[in-house]
Amino acid sequence: MDKLRSMQVFIAVAEEGSFTQAANGLEMSAVMVGKYISALETQLGARLVERNTRRQSLTDAGRVYYEEARRVLEQVHLADTAIERLRDTPAGTLRVSASTTFGSCVIAPLTAAFLNAHPHVNVELDLSNRRVDLVEEGFDVAIRIGGAYDDSLVAKPLCLYRMVICASPDYLARFGVPESPRDLQHHRCLSHMVWNRQNEWKLPDMNGDATWRHDPVLRCNDGLGLRMAALEGAGLLLQPEILVQDALTSGKLVNVLTAFTPHPRPIYLLSRPHPRPLPKIARYRAHLLEHINDWVLPE
Repeated sequence: MDKLRSMQVFIAVAEEGSFTQAANGLEMSAVMVGKYISALETQLGARLVERNTRRQSLTDAGRVYYEEARRVLEQVHLADTAIERLRDTPAGTLRVSASTTFGSCVIAPLTAAFLNAHPHVNVELDLSNRRVDLVEEGFDVAIRIGGAYDDSLVAKPLCLYRMVICASPDYLARFGVPESPRDLQHHRCLSHMVWNRQNEWKLPDMNGDATWRHDPVLRCNDGLGLRMAALEGAGLLLQPEILVQDALTSGKLVNVLTAFTPHPRPIYLLSRPHPRPLPKIARYRAHLLEHINDWVLPE
């Protein structure tokens, strides 16, 4: 028989002084109470209860076991209520994975706001462009660009990842404003070193998709470096809208080829399926979905 249940039955007998009274409180028969007590005594190898026709009393061993068993069940109750509190109030460590650029510009500040609202939560934010395995690596949430994800995960559309093509007014004054992707051959282009023929951005053209120039005037492995070069008039820049919003608003960069920018890619909020997710996960997902438009303009 279940050891903890046997302890509960024994404590009821000790406090009620009767199998019958204990049975009434436990909503079971007196015979079943007797079976639990007998099984417990057999496991322990000691007699716990002296039985007679009118009343049961504890032996010396029973009195010692009663005190210890009551402490054990109190600890079990504390453990259960701790989990209940965890399910009612966001608490504990939340592990989040996001791509480097979008994560640093959008997810990091949104996470900071979440932490301010939920002081009992700690977040480990892993910014990397690799696709993590949520289960094997123990992540609670992942934010992924593109539609490729494990069907076993819960995926919620978060927003669109949009690219823009822009340049400084000085560059456009010197080299002119491109009218279509075909004009890129006459322009100086800036490119990220991670782009290759497998992950390059396609520009929708009237004659089929065109590509960003494969012979850029400047290749760099850092988006900020490319942005600074564009601000100094080095060439045309293709970057996520979120990174150049301020420069476009201030006029330091000018949006061009707006009809030919790459098709936006969806961003998904991924988590493991659970019938009742912990509050830290449920509230974090809700927070991102509610406030994402504060950082990313809707289409």
